[in-house]
Amino acid sequence: MKRLDGKVAVVFGAGPNIGGTVAHFMAREGAKVVASDMNAGAAGETVAFLRSKGAEALALAGNATKNEDVAEIIAQTLRQYGPPHVVVNTVGDVRWGSVLDIEPRDWMECLTSFPTAGLLTTKHAAKAMIAAGQGGSVIHLLSTAAHFGEAGAAAYCAAKAALLNLARSAAMDLAHHGIRVNTITPCGMEHNLWGAMRDEIFDPNWQAPERLSFYSRDDYLKNIPLGRFPRASDLAWAAVFLASDESSFITGADIPVDGGLRAKYPTWRPGDHSGINIRDYVRTIARTEYGEEEEKLAAKLPPSTFDRGGMK
Repeated sequence: MKRLDGKVAVVFGAGPNIGGTVAHFMAREGAKVVASDMNAGAAGETVAFLRSKGAEALALAGNATKNEDVAEIIAQTLRQYGPPHVVVNTVGDVRWGSVLDIEPRDWMECLTSFPTAGLLTTKHAAKAMIAAGQGGSVIHLLSTAAHFGEAGAAAYCAAKAALLNLARSAAMDLAHHGIRVNTITPCGMEHNLWGAMRDEIFDPNWQAPERLSFYSRDDYLKNIPLGRFPRASDLAWAAVFLASDESSFITGADIPVDGGLRAKYPTWRPGDHSGINIRDYVRTIARTEYGEEEEKLAAKLPPSTFDRGGMK
């Protein structure tokens, strides 16, 4: 039986990667999906994909940090499908920089975008749910930055932490209406390796961005107990669970989708024991869109790139 039959799901930030994968998995589980993105082309691409799979879906363009846009997206959802049962927010504007060099404008853009999108998507969706006399599920995508301090990411850490506590407060405000508010926390995603790792492999003069100079990708991988980076599909399955009646008594919670990273003893490096390394790992990863494999990275590399199971 499909887990989201009869439900209406609105996904804010529904490009082909994380948001689009969440939209795809919810559609597969029977939901009617509204895919919203600031980029109308991205929303349209996602809906075209969903419809090609036989799903019922609507593309809407809008900025989730603007009150009037979110209000209109929920209003159009009501007109097309009825009140939403599920809202997923993946929206925010990342700005990098340490406390010594980040510009105030970048600070404000990042710091306000994540919790503002969180507030507006929760507020307008909840009002529609309450008016319809039904409960619902609101899901926000976080980052390990919400829980830790990361060098070179002062604004991002502050913004994600603000979104975390906004979600907790919203869960308390909305509990008596039967509306649940939860969050999902991934660590560094596998798809982020795809573009950057290819650049690193092909360009002999490649230099890591300044914000990554504090640790290498190999360091990061070696700290994940399950020995791989999360994929968009991992987040989508967590979102389906939180959207479904299976989680009907869960609110104000955060689900870590990080392979045990947050739970481990800080100084323990599981990769030192397992022998996993980024050079072997890069051979196994595939680019995905909507949770479906597009191509293996290794297939795009010249044969001389690898020898004896690792990258030269």
